[in-house]
Order: sequence, then structure tokens, then C-alpha cells
Amino acid sequence: MKRRLPWDVRIALDPDVSFGAAGRVAAGGSPWRVIRLREPAMPFVSSLRTAGPEGAVPRDGPARSVARSLLDRGFAHPVFGGETQSLAEVDVVVPVLGAGTLAGCLDALDGLQVIVVDDGSPDRAAVEAIARGHAATLARHGENRGPAAARNTGARMARTELVAFVDADCRPEAGWLDSLRAHFDDPHVAAVAPRVLPAPAGNSLLARYETARSALDMGSRPELVTPGGRLSFVPTATLVVRRSVVLEHPFDESLRFGEDVDFVWRLRDAGWLVRYEPAAAVVHAPQAAAGRWTGRRLAYGTSAGALARRHPGRLAPARVSGWSLAAIGLVAMGRPAAAAASTGFAAARLHGQLAPLGLRPSMAVSTAARGLSADAVALGHSFRREWWPLGATALAVAASSKPAPAPARTARLVVLLMTVPVLLEWIRELPDVNPVAYAALRLLEDAAYGTGVAVGSFRERTLVTLVPEVRFPGGCRPAHGVRHLNSLAFATAPRLLRLATVAASRHVPAASIRWRPQRRLPRGRSTAPRRTRRETP
Repeated sequence: MKRRLPWDVRIALDPDVSFGAAGRVAAGGSPWRVIRLREPAMPFVSSLRTAGPEGAVPRDGPARSVARSLLDRGFAHPVFGGETQSLAEVDVVVPVLGAGTLAGCLDALDGLQVIVVDDGSPDRAAVEAIARGHAATLARHGENRGPAAARNTGARMARTELVAFVDADCRPEAGWLDSLRAHFDDPHVAAVAPRVLPAPAGNSLLARYETARSALDMGSRPELVTPGGRLSFVPTATLVVRRSVVLEHPFDESLRFGEDVDFVWRLRDAGWLVRYEPAAAVVHAPQAAAGRWTGRRLAYGTSAGALARRHPGRLAPARVSGWSLAAIGLVAMGRPAAAAASTGFAAARLHGQLAPLGLRPSMAVSTAARGLSADAVALGHSFRREWWPLGATALAVAASSKPAPAPARTARLVVLLMTVPVLLEWIRELPDVNPVAYAALRLLEDAAYGTGVAVGSFRERTLVTLVPEVRFPGGCRPAHGVRHLNSLAFATAPRLLRLATVAASRHVPAASIRWRPQRRLPRGRSTAPRRTRRETP
């Protein structure tokens, strides 16, 4: 897909991009990488570094080629002014299941062409009255088919180049569509998502926590959305998409949850760009009840198994380097000097790879330290979510009065991996929630999601959503081993379950029962004793 940038597109470097070797090497992007800049690219990149956040406009062919490459790799983002865009080329699709928040949503969409898709609401008459009162087109499903089917129905009914999907519990703020539409001047962009902010929902502890950390809020900085990047997906609570693209790549109607992740990843696989633009904002009504809030997080997690089947290799709970895993393991064993030596050796190996680019050893050291920190955060995240039973065990062991030295040391390290990122997040955001309550709710939220991941994985008979992906030196990844473990686990699980049931029914310790796998017999052979033919005299 080769499409040129318009002449008037202004771009700015991502704040995390760093340079070395006299500006000839850049590190950053999404996913993070190191690239060498060729001589024709140097003038425009220098102008971008000088311009800062205001950005620069590529004026000639070479500059536009460089801009195209930087945008596609996440090294730069488009910058737009305050010019007003026409709203006539966008139809808005509002999927709805119940009339509860529909009126407020349509009030915020006043002046736009709106298609309301009633996905089997129990109060159809109320939905119809609200839609007609706001001069919206109404479509109906005879039964509830899910949000993916409702969005597909609305996209087929739309007649404009762009389609905006807005959930009924969202209220777009003024100017939201202008900021999103501007991105479609880039012909590579297929979809753009705004920032989804939580609406004020009272002064309860849960409401204040949701205000500080909503699961739908992707942050305050623009991002290129791509698997493995800083932002790997965006929710479709509100999303503007090219209609031709959604007709070619419709939402997967078999998914009740995770259809937004699947949709974004399929667009990226097809060569399109998906962007996140926090300058545009919509307000979303959060779940106020603790039971519904926890249940919603669990339901979100159940999509992991189905997504792992559709997108192999993208749902590992953590992706860590073998060197980082070795360093963290050595710290758990009480050998910090050996851990530091392991990290130093990894930095030395990395310097051997970066030295031909003209980079100083400090670049390798900082990159290795950054990788170790990111891997530690990823492991802590997994101990809070997919591996939360292990994390809870570590909390219990660390809190016990007289634990054994080795288990206590390992447990304390796991607790630090779990809690330090949460406390740093609290310090950065300074929410209206005390740090203890904030950490407790974060642990509960992550454990609910991790429980959903386990449920979804069991349904799909897969373990890839629970097994980390370890990158070994030389780029080796044990993908075949994970698949073998997955098949072995689900092949032996029924036998182990029967074994445990028999042991429990007979009051016999399971450890005292010897279990031997049955020997496979050739096809047609029986396990019955062979009869000997009687010899006739």
C-alpha cells in the first residue's frame, strides 16, 4: 500500500525518540527499535529536531518519503491546527441495548446524521421514541447479536466516506470530530480513536478510582496503535473509520468481547494505520456498582483465548528477555552481584551489535537498563493479572511472621514487582484515593481480568495466554515448546482429574497413587488378554 502524503501535512517527532552517532541513528518508535538515517534523510530530520512539538512540513520528495517512514514506524505523529472541518461527510452509528443513556448520547450528537441500531433492546418502544425525537434513523435486530453485528449493520446503512461508531453510553465533547477527521488526510490511516474519559459518578471510593484510572482511557499522548507497541489497541467505544475499510474488514460478529482488539489488529495486518488522538475526547459513563465493575473486567478478560486463536503470538502475558529473566532470577536467589554481571554482559553483547552504527557504549547500557526495567514491569503486571494466584501466594508468604529465607526473599521480590509500578502510577497521577485503597482496587481489577483470561483460555483449550514469551540470545523463541506444552496439558488434564477424583473418593493421598500413561496400541489391536489357540492332538 503506497500512498503519498499530502503536501500540507505537518509532523513532529515523538518525545521518546533519541539520537546518537551525530544524529545518524535514532532510537524509538512503536514498537521500539533502532534505525540508521541515510544522508538524504538528515536535513528533514534535523528540521524536525529544531522545530520541536510544533513540527515541520515536508516540502520536497525526499522529505515526504522520510516523513512517510517516520509516521509508519511511530517515530513521528501528525500535528494539526485549529481549523474547522466540515461535518457533512460523516455518518454516526450508535449501537444500543436499552434506552438508558441513549438520549444523552444523541443530545451530544446534535447536528449530525445518526443511525441508531437497536440490538434487541427489551424496551424497544422507548428506544424508538428517543431515536425519532432526535431525528435519527432507526435499525433493529430481532434479537441481541452483539456490538460487532450492530456496528456492521450501521456501516452498511451509512452513505458517507467516514463512519463514526459511538456507543450509547458515550457523550462526545465539542470539537471531537474535527480533531479525528483531520487524520484522514493521510491516506494510510484507516481508523482514529479519541480519548475516552470517565464521567463523574459520585464520591464513592470506586467512582473516584474510576475517575483516576478508567480502563477505556488510553492516556494523554498521541500514539500509533500497533501490536507490540506502546499502545496495542484502542476501544471502539468511539471510533472513526473509513466506511470502505469496515465493509472490507467487518467486525467479527462471533466475538462478544474483544471485537475491538481483533478489528484493530486485522487493519494493521492489512497494512493500514490506526491512530489514537487524545485531543478529541468523549465522556463515558462508568460502572458504579462494585459487582458490575468486577464482572465487566472479568468479561473483558474472557476474550483473550479467542483472540489468541485468531492472532497467534500476540497474547502472551509477558514478553521478556532471557537476560532480564536471568537477572531477576539471580536477585530472587540472593545474588545481586551475579544479576548485575548478567545485565552487564547483556549490555556488552548489545554494544557489539550497535558499535557498527557508531553508537557509544552508554547507548547500550541505557538500552539494557531500559529493557530490564520494562521486563520487570511486565512480569509484575502478569503476577497481578494472569498469574494472580501466584501473586496472592507471594503476598501471603511475604506477610507471614516466620517464612523460610529463600521463599521469603522470592516472595518479597514478587511483591515489589507487583506493587512498585502501581505506587509509581499513584504518585504520577495523584488521584483522590489514598495509596493503599488505590493499590487494593488495582489488584482486584487485575485479578478479575486475569480470572477472565483463565476462563477464556479454558474454553478455547489454549495456554498461550498464560505462558510468557522469553526471547533468548540469537532471537530464539520457544514457540514450538509452548504449543507442545499446550497440547500436553489439555491431553493429560482429564486423566489427572479422574485420578484426583478416585483418590478423594477412596480417602487415599493422591501422592501415593502411581499413575502411568496408557501405552498406545496399533490400530485394530485390543487391550484384552490374547487367547491361546488350543492345539489339537
